Amino acid sequence: MRNRFPSLSSYGTGWSAKGRIAVVAAAIAALLALAGIVAVVTGNGDDRVPDTAAPAPTGSPSATEAAPEPSSGPGSVAKPPQISEPVAYAKAAAQMLWSYDTRNTGRDQQLAGMRAWMTTESAYADWGSVSGQVPDPVLWSRMADQDQHATGTVTEGHYPGAFKQALAEDPSAITEAYIYVVTVNGRQQIAWKKGGGGAEERAVTLAVQCRPNHDCSLAAIAPSVTQ
Repeated sequence: MRNRFPSLSSYGTGWSAKGRIAVVAAAIAALLALAGIVAVVTGNGDDRVPDTAAPAPTGSPSATEAAPEPSSGPGSVAKPPQISEPVAYAKAAAQMLWSYDTRNTGRDQQLAGMRAWMTTESAYADWGSVSGQVPDPVLWSRMADQDQHATGTVTEGHYPGAFKQALAEDPSAITEAYIYVVTVNGRQQIAWKKGGGGAEERAVTLAVQCRPNHDCSLAAIAPSVTQ
């Protein structure tokens, strides 16, 4: 029987929206409420488990799990780019989230590399929504045994309609946190030993913080909102 494993980016997508955005929602509630984005939040997420992957396990990382410092090199996680434009940064972040390589990157390295993309402003950072994309240590080890790795490619990124409407109705609402909501679409190619692999279309909505005269950073994997 062919070995089948969950993709990194689909892990944790079954969590409730409340659990995934609890922190960041408090910071940007005023902006989201303007367009009624909260009313269309779902707990399913846009990512789906590819045909070449098994369902994600029921056990998932703690939402408060701390990202360890890398101890044996940076691994394969891309470094955050110096970008001050929200859509461009969100596209780079999505590609990072859809890419991993268990052949040369340990789970702690993966978390540490992802953490480097996060905003340092704790009031706006929902680390749990991001770290929840990484399988637990046992499953990561199983993936590593099979040399599982994935490469993400991005086709486009855009502001969802509800977010654009919110900005149009009250442009000043964003000036407290400078959190932008961006939906990114793309594709993930997964491979493992003995020629196993597959690919699937991907979509994710990210909350990105881009303060004036500063590089952007990732705040959270946001709820699903209108496209």
